[in-house]
Amino acid sequence: MDKKKLKTFRDRLLAERDSLLGVVGRNEDYGREADTEATQDPADKASNSYTKELLFSQSTNDRLILTQIEEALERIDDEEYGVCTNCGNEISPKRLEALPWVRYCINCQELAEKGLLDEED
Repeated sequence: MDKKKLKTFRDRLLAERDSLLGVVGRNEDYGREADTEATQDPADKASNSYTKELLFSQSTNDRLILTQIEEALERIDDEEYGVCTNCGNEISPKRLEALPWVRYCINCQELAEKGLLDEED
C-alpha cells in the first residue's frame, strides 16, 4: 500500500479513535450522574436503569472498536496494515474504506462469525 493511502487510513483511524474516546467518556459521566440522582419515583428509577444499561452496551461496543483501532494503528506502524491477520491475503480496499480497523479479509471474517476461525486473542 502506498504511503499516501496509508496516511489517509492513519488519519481516519486517529479521528475515529478521538471521537470514540469522547463518546465513551460522556457515557461514563452520564452513568455516574444517574447513580447520584436521588429519584423517588419508581418510573424514574426504571428509566434511569434502562438508560444506564443502554449506555453500558454502547460503551462496550465502542471499547471493542477502540481496541481494534489501536491494533490497526499498530499494524500500520509494523507495515502489516491491509493484510489479513489470519491468512495473510490482502484485505480489499473497499473493505478497508468501509471499516479501516478490520483485521480479516472477507473470507476469514465469515469464518470468524461462524466460530470456525481459530483466534489466538
